[in-house]
Amino acid sequence: MIIRSVGELVRGRVLHAVDAVATVTEVCRRLREHHVGALAVIEDEALIGIISERDVIARVIAVELDPQLTLVRDVMTPDPRTIDVEECLTVALQTMLDGHFRHLPAVQDGRVAGMISMRDIPTEYRLMRQRYEEMLARNAGVEQLHA
Repeated sequence: MIIRSVGELVRGRVLHAVDAVATVTEVCRRLREHHVGALAVIEDEALIGIISERDVIARVIAVELDPQLTLVRDVMTPDPRTIDVEECLTVALQTMLDGHFRHLPAVQDGRVAGMISMRDIPTEYRLMRQRYEEMLARNAGVEQLHA
């Protein structure tokens, strides 16, 4: 089956989430247990942030905070970019590339429905994007020669 939309990608998946008052140690346990790279941070059934492996490394480990005492709300990425489940995977890919991040919460009717990662985007989509950028670069070079 060819996956065309974000919704098709997240359908049937469990959303792995954490509370803002959880510790970073708990985040690390959940990341390991679920084999994921990021968790949604939910408060009162609303997405308020995400916390990723990168967040833990850059905002906790690298600055020598104690993960057992550091709370998610203090080191999460607040108000993350999201994507609607109706969007196509090429839009999801471009959103992640433009934002320089690897995890993107998917929303439906204003509520988080799942999380996608760069790994979830089929290789074909990433290769097509790369070829497109190469073609644009070649065409720009040709136009400069004729100018």
